[in-house]
Amino acid sequence: MTRAWIGLGSNLGASADTLCRATRAIDALPDTRLVACSPVYRTPPWGVTDQPDFLNAVAELETALDCSTLLERLLGIETDFGRRRAGPRWGPRVLDLDVLVFGSEVIQTAGLQVPHPGLAERAFVLVPLNDLAPELNVPGRGLVKQLLAALPAEERDGVRPLNPRQS
Repeated sequence: MTRAWIGLGSNLGASADTLCRATRAIDALPDTRLVACSPVYRTPPWGVTDQPDFLNAVAELETALDCSTLLERLLGIETDFGRRRAGPRWGPRVLDLDVLVFGSEVIQTAGLQVPHPGLAERAFVLVPLNDLAPELNVPGRGLVKQLLAALPAEERDGVRPLNPRQS
């Protein structure tokens, strides 16, 4: 079994419900078990800023699937939730699922890059990932807690708990 961390995001429709249902769909994947899920955070849009805020979380999995198969299954879940990839890159979406880290593997193919190439620069990924695994060594990048600390304070502060009691 390989330990993997998956980023979840949504900013269209009932996003909180979407993330909850998506974690159940991930847990139902064959040979895969949901270990933990971070709190949900409200985050400003990244890339294309003229759109609603996102809700983001990170799920920790154990899986016997290889990384390519896991990604294929995650893309299937996105499609099942109504995700269409015709819009602008970083545009609004009903559900976005990304493989952030897959064990200690480094994968560079046309369709898959692991660790996720933007992970170290994105507070909306690092804040919830830090909730689950601050000591995780992201291959080629360093510890999650150090990556998060290296981001500007205003970026970290822009990632706000959906439920203020969770902070």
